[in-house]
Amino acid sequence: MSMERARAHLKRYGLEDRIREFDVSSATVALAAEALGCEPAHIAKTLSFERGDGAVLVIAAGDARIDNAKFKAAFGMKARMLSADRVEPLIGHAVGGVCPFGVNEGIPVYLDASLRQYDIVYPASGTSSSAVRLTPDELYRASEAAGWVDVCREKSSI
Repeated sequence: MSMERARAHLKRYGLEDRIREFDVSSATVALAAEALGCEPAHIAKTLSFERGDGAVLVIAAGDARIDNAKFKAAFGMKARMLSADRVEPLIGHAVGGVCPFGVNEGIPVYLDASLRQYDIVYPASGTSSSAVRLTPDELYRASEAAGWVDVCREKSSI
């Protein structure tokens, strides 16, 4: 059902034909990069954080790491990842396939500035064996992002 939700969502933006499905897992940044034949940095990973009784999603470059101080400054709370058992009920996609397309109502999506350096990025598309090829601007539009944030460390400090 998760792939269908993501596909229907992307169809509204004319991007459903960009989905790629694999015979292998793409559940982690490393596996997705291997399946796509790209650098891990080009994988647009979706990070799920607790926010009150709900969640917030942050999409970041595959090689980026959350900077706790920047996160707290941007969101006014500590960066606390959702536990695996809460991800699917809150977000609408299971761990390994979490993406910003077709998420449950009321889940805000933010894109991290780490994505802006790439012409093409590959977020998941609802399953642990899929991805979709997008520009950062297409990802912003299709994810219905609430905005851009800068919550990751500089590469030199990773």
